[in-house]
Amino acid sequence: MFLFFTSIYGYAVINPWQQLISTFFNISIELFEKGETDIYNKLLSHYKNLTEQISAIQDELSTLPPGTLYCTHNGNYTKWYHQLLSQQFYIPKKEKNFAQVMARKKYLELKLQSLSFERQTIRTCIDTLASHPSKIETLFQESSPYCELFHTVLQPISTELNQWMNADFEYNIKYPEQRIHKSASGLMVRSKSEALIATLLSHNRIPFRYECALCLGETTLHPDFTLRHPKTGAFYYWEHFGLMDFPSYRKNVFSKLQFYTAHNIIPSIQLITTYETSEHPFDSAYAEQLIHYYFGD
Repeated sequence: MFLFFTSIYGYAVINPWQQLISTFFNISIELFEKGETDIYNKLLSHYKNLTEQISAIQDELSTLPPGTLYCTHNGNYTKWYHQLLSQQFYIPKKEKNFAQVMARKKYLELKLQSLSFERQTIRTCIDTLASHPSKIETLFQESSPYCELFHTVLQPISTELNQWMNADFEYNIKYPEQRIHKSASGLMVRSKSEALIATLLSHNRIPFRYECALCLGETTLHPDFTLRHPKTGAFYYWEHFGLMDFPSYRKNVFSKLQFYTAHNIIPSIQLITTYETSEHPFDSAYAEQLIHYYFGD
């Protein structure tokens, strides 16, 4: 990371404005290298990280002695002073350990000031981005007058794969009343996140089937999405696990991943997985990035 430093009381600390420029520069470079265009979620993650750092510094500062360290130069000698309220006390060299503790306190106070400024500025950016949401998804809402026009436009390019996608297939017949969310193509699915995935797949013209039966040995699974590569026709599977807050659900997820692996369907190779908790909701920008990674040119 590129950082700019200013010397204050003999310590190298980061100038807040320069640090902000450096932070956004590094975030932008990282996003560019990953091919990601949505900075909103990245800023949210960085804001959370800053909050954790600030909390840790505040906790440590609460354990350190009161007062402030000041250092002066007298020729070739350096003197240390402990300022406590309106009084100033000389710190002899034999109490160097105390001086080092106070030096760390000064560093933490300056770092806290810098991080707090950065967090405040990023909060402003997050609020600004949140007040100007993308209008793309509104095109695919059921109430949108444009929605029905996308069904044909978003079909796969390959005639063969288009026929595969629209052919009859064995699907999961359990709990049909749960399929209450509609994607851009009119497909009814079980969650808003799955509807977004289906819409992204259609938007990128990736042929897929929803909850298509998959026989592995004597067991039949119904992956959320069975996909075909638009150029090679190779099969991929996408499972979205949206209830990772719950221990029993997590246990089933791990068992399912082990079962896939035992049948040579390996996560990150043929099996695409996404996860969701109450604190970390579905990230459509990340899902789009996955689609480009697996099926892009």
